[in-house]
Amino acid sequence: MTTNQNEFYKGKVAFVTGAGSGIGRATALTFANAGASVAVADISEESNRETAQLIEEQGGRVVAVKCDVTKAEEVKMALDRTIKEFGRLDFAFNNAGIEQRNAAVADFEEEEWERIVDINLRGIFLCMKYEIPLLLKQGGGAIANTSSGAGVIGIKGGAAYTAAKHGVIGLTKSAALDYAAQNIRVNAVAPGYIDTSMMERFTGGTAQGREQVIAQEPIGRMGQPEEIADAVVWLCSDAAAFVVGHAFIDGGQTV
Repeated sequence: MTTNQNEFYKGKVAFVTGAGSGIGRATALTFANAGASVAVADISEESNRETAQLIEEQGGRVVAVKCDVTKAEEVKMALDRTIKEFGRLDFAFNNAGIEQRNAAVADFEEEEWERIVDINLRGIFLCMKYEIPLLLKQGGGAIANTSSGAGVIGIKGGAAYTAAKHGVIGLTKSAALDYAAQNIRVNAVAPGYIDTSMMERFTGGTAQGREQVIAQEPIGRMGQPEEIADAVVWLCSDAAAFVVGHAFIDGGQTV
């Protein structure tokens, strides 16, 4: 990132959910490296504190807040704490999400379906619902939501996750149209297979499982969390000022 780009982030504030690990942690660190103050939010207080410590060690300004994105009161409290600590909100990365077990549609329990959709889709709605008024007060800003390659194509054995991630892209596109004229840009990232702890669980932690996943990526490898983080931070910059309502980054999985 160039010096001029770094200047853009100084004095700005980013709010990142699912910041305790993986793409969320990498993005929080990238925002901090760029010069932004960062509010890191996660349901896991221990992991979230670790992310905050990493930011502090590199000299960044950070506040750690516990947040279950399925609970409106916790989302509001996390954002209130952000404003209390830093006085403003400029960027939001709504990233918190979970994977599902491999199962056909008829084998899914209703409660399991509801949990996947509640976290992966409704959680992003709730975050945007309470972030957008803060951005409007600030005169604008940028939001990035985490969808998935499964938000564009079907995934066998992944109906709940796929439905939720498709929903994230639809939600992103509609919100982008709602607020584009008010200087709020809403976009999504649709990571393909990224080398994170979630992917470790998905592959069963075996070499064979990893090979099967990599075989589905035309680029021939898994992505790294930092590659998605760079895209998110770029989406929030003035270099992406004409990017509205898009979802991208997947290593060619959905081409």
